Amino acid sequence: MSPEERAALIVQYSTAPARLHQAWNDVPAPARLWRPAPGEWSAHEVIVHCADSEAYAAIRIRLLAAEPEPIIVGYDEAHWAEVFSYHDRPIASAFAVIDAVRASTADLILHLTDAQWAKVGTHTTSGPYSAEDWLHSYAAHLDDHVAQIHTNVALWSSRN
Repeated sequence: MSPEERAALIVQYSTAPARLHQAWNDVPAPARLWRPAPGEWSAHEVIVHCADSEAYAAIRIRLLAAEPEPIIVGYDEAHWAEVFSYHDRPIASAFAVIDAVRASTADLILHLTDAQWAKVGTHTTSGPYSAEDWLHSYAAHLDDHVAQIHTNVALWSSRN
């Protein structure tokens, strides 16, 4: 990855919480708990998932940057949504986690060395996993969920 590509992804990573907040603010209150289909998430569940994912992502990049042979453990996000009753989790707390973790981790990744960016660990479900793989994934993660929230709103609006 070139320094320019890395810098662009770090900017995307750093600025994504604002886009997620805006997407949430654009969801009509009656649509926030609405699920587009069985097994799919409501906008509320998407936000709570993002909080859990961000907390875990912060640990992942720290393991990749600091540990000699990092093991990155996968998890079943749908299972977490069910086990942790995402509809019952407060949105304000979820956003507080997203905002704080992204800010802290954005600062951290700005200061990683080239050697840290080049490190490769092992992901339990996908195999070799580098800090650059992490950045590609998490730079897009919140934006992917912004799109999901917009889709939910469009489907909710067109259901009648």
